[in-house]
Amino acid sequence: MKWMNSPFFQKYLMPGFVFQSVVIAGGYGTGRELVEYFLAFGPLGGLLGMLTVTTVIWSCLLALSFEFARISQAYDYRSFFQNLLGQYAFVFEILYFILLCIVLAVIGSAAGVLLRDNFHLPYLVSVALTMTLIGFLAFKGSHLIVRFLSTWSIVLYLAFSAFLIVSLLKFGPTIQDRFSEALIIPRWPLGGFKYALYNIAVIPAVLFCVKGIETRKEAISAGLLGGVIGIFPGLLLYIAIVSFYPSVLPEEVPVVFVLQHMGLPLLLILFQIVLFGALITTGIGFIHSVNERIYTARLMKGNEFPRWQRPIVAVGLLCLGMSLSTLGLVNLIAKGYGTISWGFLVVYVIPIATYGLAKIVREKRSHHEISQ
Repeated sequence: MKWMNSPFFQKYLMPGFVFQSVVIAGGYGTGRELVEYFLAFGPLGGLLGMLTVTTVIWSCLLALSFEFARISQAYDYRSFFQNLLGQYAFVFEILYFILLCIVLAVIGSAAGVLLRDNFHLPYLVSVALTMTLIGFLAFKGSHLIVRFLSTWSIVLYLAFSAFLIVSLLKFGPTIQDRFSEALIIPRWPLGGFKYALYNIAVIPAVLFCVKGIETRKEAISAGLLGGVIGIFPGLLLYIAIVSFYPSVLPEEVPVVFVLQHMGLPLLLILFQIVLFGALITTGIGFIHSVNERIYTARLMKGNEFPRWQRPIVAVGLLCLGMSLSTLGLVNLIAKGYGTISWGFLVVYVIPIATYGLAKIVREKRSHHEISQ
């Protein structure tokens, strides 16, 4: 796909696709997150939360973060937060590590449920398969990872579009009825706000893909587009899931629940293969960010980080995350994500929206004065 190598795609679209690929498994791949933070507030309430709260927050924070990374030349989360928080950067690292464990636990739990219930594979086999694929990508490094994330993001768009089209054909009148009821449960903005917060920790994990951005216009544009690119597949999935409101609310994996009611076994199998790939993209995105953080830290000390050590880090982190997967998908999403959201508000959102924005403005003024 030559168009993926074009400057326009690399600078304006690829960061959004990479963001979407990393956010999907922890963000909406199983549909459980969409139910927890959006549909629980009614079909229309959830839609408002998704479009007017989450998307706006994502786009603004992506734009600020990409530009801050560009002017600071900080393309891994360690360097980024040393520039943003100074001596308190370690606070973000603690929260990020906790989130990493939760996300990997979600991936492990979701992969186990998918492969166990639909492909009849033992749980340990699904864990081993997940580890092998992520370890392989970690070994290959940034170039293959970026291409894999971008390509799989497009595959996801196609799969989610097909999912919505079939849902509209089979359950269109029901979906229309659910939205026409205009059910809005109070506190819907809080759901969209919390959902946006825990997912924004993904942004520093994808900074490695914005090194090619050269200007402020490119950084801001890529960020604003990234928020829309990131949420759009979730919107497609949400509309389809609405067809089974409110019976879908307690389901552990709502996507599979809806697929099973479609009566199309082939689509069920294909979609779950795509979803399993989505779990891999999120896992490798987070783990690669840790490898890049280790690489940068060792490079600053004059040491090397051999490529063969990258999959070792990946497997170690996966084992840690998998050990938490026994807590269950619903509990991990409802309690784990919900609690950590407020921590990222304090150590990321407020600093980047205040100090980060001020530094961006100062840099623009300094550049203007020099040009004169």
